[in-house]
Amino acid sequence: MRELKSILYGDSETEPVPEACSQLTQEFFKDNTMQLLIISLPKFNLETRKDATQVVANLQRQQVQYKLIASDYLEANMGLIDILISGYEDTNMTLHYGAMLRECIRHQIVAKYVLESPHMKKFFYYIQLPNFDIAADAAATFKELLTRHKSTVAEFLSNNYEWFFDEYNSKLLESSNYVTRRQAVKLLGDMLLDRSNSHVMTQYVSSRDNLRIFMNLLRESSKSIQIEAFHVFKLFAANQNKPADITGILITNRNKLLRLLGDLKVDKGKLVMVFLKSLYLLLWCINIIITAYHDHGDYYAEDEQFEADKAQVMKEIAALEHSDSHSAEDSLK
Repeated sequence: MRELKSILYGDSETEPVPEACSQLTQEFFKDNTMQLLIISLPKFNLETRKDATQVVANLQRQQVQYKLIASDYLEANMGLIDILISGYEDTNMTLHYGAMLRECIRHQIVAKYVLESPHMKKFFYYIQLPNFDIAADAAATFKELLTRHKSTVAEFLSNNYEWFFDEYNSKLLESSNYVTRRQAVKLLGDMLLDRSNSHVMTQYVSSRDNLRIFMNLLRESSKSIQIEAFHVFKLFAANQNKPADITGILITNRNKLLRLLGDLKVDKGKLVMVFLKSLYLLLWCINIIITAYHDHGDYYAEDEQFEADKAQVMKEIAALEHSDSHSAEDSLK
């Protein structure tokens, strides 16, 4: 195993030889060595397991005549992916199988298989396991599945919206575990803000139950969770086609929200300008849009005032960006 690793990675004195890597890759998959290695991994000692994990990871990226043959091999041997996922139920194998699994997920065909399989629901359980190493590794794989292949993820979320977000909200966002909540809020923000998931984002921010969850997250004692929650909450407020019940909740909680957001701050040096722009926009959205609805006394009032107010928001944001840019330039001098 150490020799295989040396061929693929080189050593302190020599760089890997492309021709040797290509030949090894062809032989590895032609002779079904990957299957034998994965099945036999529990029998190896710790150092050999580490080497084997690095070998499998490297081979997922090796091209033979400009083609990733590992992808074709795995497509014909998806049972190996089932074995790798089962590693989350064996503390001795979790880190090794988990690392291999994430490298295999680099192939879109593998990610699609996992997303559409019964295994996907298991990750909500694995992420909450009391063993930190297993939970953290499962969370890393979960994130990879939901962010790497954008078109595949968008299709999965659209086709599985109800059960997926029911699980996500109840088991991750409302988890009693701080780390789980923080990671879940950050990941959800990444997913909803991705353009490929725009349809899912619109559906998510049209739910009063989802809004309630994020209003509670904004009240967290942890500033980190508050800030991550803010980046999702602003999507509810900025949605130009809010359902009436969403608008009603914002009206009812207007003063509390403005006070809470006004007190929300981030540490200097951590994307302060980006955060302040978003915060400024959100404060204006809540104050102006809700006031317009309130003054009309009807959720379904004409939108002429809203359009005028929206134009004012755009004007203020444009001025803020210009001011921020000027300040940033001054600070660099």
